[in-house]
Amino acid sequence: MELKFEVSTRVGRPVHEVFEAVADPDSLSKYFTTGGAVGRLETGATVQWDFADFPGAFPVEVVEVVQDQKIVLRWDGKGAVDGRTTVTMTFKPLDDDRRTLVTIAEERWEDTPEGLKASYGNCMGWSQMLSALKASVEYDINLRNGAYR
Repeated sequence: MELKFEVSTRVGRPVHEVFEAVADPDSLSKYFTTGGAVGRLETGATVQWDFADFPGAFPVEVVEVVQDQKIVLRWDGKGAVDGRTTVTMTFKPLDDDRRTLVTIAEERWEDTPEGLKASYGNCMGWSQMLSALKASVEYDINLRNGAYR
């Protein structure tokens, strides 16, 4: 059995605005990739993400992007099947596109103690990302600022 998880939140902005806050590296760098993001999330691209809590930029493979609907990523992960996990982000308009449901699922973790520990860590990270996304897009607040340095 492979381990997997899913987290979600509702963001009080139209789907296009929320999607762009994730796909655009300048926007993503404001609230999530505390060390910066390089490269727009586009199908077939490999971008770089850097975090203060995990220093050193690392590659993120962009498998698929459907504008304003879905982003699928692959990246290296300890405890992952074949050393890589798959992250799927979906964006669904709600309330006549006044709000957006963002869901993030990550899968391909091995059913081992190492896979379980790594999946829990990433689940926490994606939950924090969704909270930071919501705070940034709705209130222009950076929740991660100073949290990891």
